[in-house]
Amino acid sequence: MSQSHTPEGRFASFEAFYPFYIHQHSNRTCRRIHVVGTGLVIAAFLLAVVTMNPWWLLAMPVLGYGFAWVGHFAFEKNRPATFQYPMWSLMGDFRLFFETVSGKRRF
Repeated sequence: MSQSHTPEGRFASFEAFYPFYIHQHSNRTCRRIHVVGTGLVIAAFLLAVVTMNPWWLLAMPVLGYGFAWVGHFAFEKNRPATFQYPMWSLMGDFRLFFETVSGKRRF
């Protein structure tokens, strides 16, 4: 067992998890779909705040998970990390989004 995993075999930190997350998004189309979905989640949140319409908040998980899961099932052909690591996967989505829009990671 490495220092990056707990005794149960789970990742010990987000930093240890993130390389696994990136590997789970090796397919460029899957990554692009994730970035678009995360951008739509951010837009839905901003619309909820600006319009004070809570329906946009309900749209957020549909947009985010809908796009991500299409990317995984149709292009990446793997099981989304969300099922085993929901919070770290969400954090990974936002990190991937900001790395991409900042130019740190190719789109």
